[in-house]
Amino acid sequence: MSKTFDLDQAIRKVRDFPKPGILFYDITSILRDPEAFSYCIDRMEELYAEKEITAIAGIEARGFLFAAPLAQRMGIPLILVRKQGKLPGEIYERRFDLEYGEDVIQIHKSDITEGDNILIIDDLIATGGTVKAAAELFTEAKARVEEIFCVIGLPFLPYKEVLKDYTVSTLIEYDHE
Repeated sequence: MSKTFDLDQAIRKVRDFPKPGILFYDITSILRDPEAFSYCIDRMEELYAEKEITAIAGIEARGFLFAAPLAQRMGIPLILVRKQGKLPGEIYERRFDLEYGEDVIQIHKSDITEGDNILIIDDLIATGGTVKAAAELFTEAKARVEEIFCVIGLPFLPYKEVLKDYTVSTLIEYDHE
């Protein structure tokens, strides 16, 4: 079991970024602090070591930073969920709405085995749109989304409703803007 750690103290909060009125939770400060980063990976390993996960999916780009060390520790494949145009070969693709527009994410068809139990990882979950699109990609590929994990959750935004069909875990949540 990992020791107690005040993760809130390791997360830099930046007011009015990327626009006025937004409080940005910056995980780069976790990455600068080896103790904070180790705490996150240790906690993730504790949460998922006993689950029947066969692959971990990291969402571009900050999700890669948390997904890769966990996949390595657990000895299972890492699948990259990329933005459009970054993957060669045959892909699954999902278009989804953002607050101001839309985006597209993709995964390699060859990275998924039918029946895989996938853990999806990202750094922060707000509206849930990107993570839901990723989950839909894996479902389309006949894999099962075992769980969704994000270091930070913002439950004052609608992600819990958007992802009500999935188990979602976070290490820390901020209930205010």
